[in-house]
Amino acid sequence: MALLDAQTWTGNIAAGEWLPGDGAPLTVREAATGEVLGELGAASVEQVAASAARAAVAQRAWAAVTPSARAAVLRRAADIFERDAEEITAWIVRESGGTWTKAGSEVLAAMGECREASALPTHPHGEVLQSNKPRWSIARRVPAGVVAVIAPFNYPLTLAIRSVAPALALGNAVLLKPDPRTSVCGGVAIQRVFEEAGLPAGVLQTLPGGAEVGAAVVGAHEVRIISFTGSTAAGRFVGEAAARQMKRAHLELGGNNAIIVLPGADITKAAAAGAFGSFMHQGQICQTTGRHLVHVSQYDEYVAELARIADSLRVGDPFREDGVQLGPIIDDRQLAGVAALVADTVAAGATVAAGGTSDGRFFRPTVLSGMTAAMPAWHEEIFGPVAPVLAYGSIDEAVEIVNSSEYGLAVGILGDVGTALTVADRVESGKVHINEQTVGDEANAPFGGVGASGNGARFGGPTANIEAFTETQWVTVRAEIEHYEIKA
Repeated sequence: MALLDAQTWTGNIAAGEWLPGDGAPLTVREAATGEVLGELGAASVEQVAASAARAAVAQRAWAAVTPSARAAVLRRAADIFERDAEEITAWIVRESGGTWTKAGSEVLAAMGECREASALPTHPHGEVLQSNKPRWSIARRVPAGVVAVIAPFNYPLTLAIRSVAPALALGNAVLLKPDPRTSVCGGVAIQRVFEEAGLPAGVLQTLPGGAEVGAAVVGAHEVRIISFTGSTAAGRFVGEAAARQMKRAHLELGGNNAIIVLPGADITKAAAAGAFGSFMHQGQICQTTGRHLVHVSQYDEYVAELARIADSLRVGDPFREDGVQLGPIIDDRQLAGVAALVADTVAAGATVAAGGTSDGRFFRPTVLSGMTAAMPAWHEEIFGPVAPVLAYGSIDEAVEIVNSSEYGLAVGILGDVGTALTVADRVESGKVHINEQTVGDEANAPFGGVGASGNGARFGGPTANIEAFTETQWVTVRAEIEHYEIKA
């Protein structure tokens, strides 16, 4: 039977076993055409509560499993992602609207996340501390318990597995709530992989549904940590709800990331980098390059080259057409938002140097010139294939423009390395890439932003993951019971 055989998930949720969802069913659709691909069960609020209780019981047994056994499950999961890469990739293409290259990169990322996480069970999990008493004093990291993972539509597999894999490896149970628009490739696929990898029942449960399911997952008494990736607006609600319940929330939110093209940079290479950063996956990435700052001496040349690249890119249905470089916007609501932002910016005085049109859900890669920092497409996150370009006169001005944004996720600096290093010291951003564009992620590297982009690096690498998905416990040990004298 195929890994994602519809007989398994049609009408069902994964709550310890595959069983009918009591919520309103989710229609699974192809992003490019709207074609119905199936019907997935959705959890009810009551089922979320039952799953959280079940997870708490399963977690205690899972945490008691030897580190090598937990590591083996993660390694087997990576092998299954590799074995069934073609099937999973096709689902990502159809459900999320990504190109085959983008979808394939998600499967490779899932393999990498699982293999990286497989090292976590045997990583050092504490410190031996000095003490003024005759005893051993130890600070050790212990599993947090039940972790909720809420993932978005744009990179549905990558942005779920990067929390699911380390949380499981470190001895936690996980409640996974995927986006309703990508619940097969970002939910069912992960569930089925870990089932085949031998993860005990109840340790990972996948609970599709809408906002009410997300709220129930966050509010479940047994959940101690919430890992949320999504919009800044939604993240604020999640963070507020978590704070009221004294829970930790790891928030990876929006971005309005900037590329700074330094004076004298190779414009052909810089524009190619800028195009990749703005148009990859139709600009539907939190790390998308949303602002291009180019020195006034090379501004016209950069705009012309960026527009040339934009006009040359092929937009279409990646599942049915060869050579497609940009697929569809995820849904009509998102498409309308991108179109409105471009229209408002043009009405404010910007010029469309390329693109600016759409055919169905297919929005042409768009270059906007004549920008000012007050225009909507400059200071708002677009989440579409739009590249606004602004001229700057000095390095100080460029740094000030970058830091004026409420977001602080990623910055790319293109050109002279010495100058770029000094600029890197001054920009407020969770990630800085010199002579690279803004989109980039690796399983062993910390990932996160500041300001409206989130509450810091909470993903990637052993340091961030162990910090994110465990609690610190202080343990002391004496050879004999200490003598206590109660004095008047």
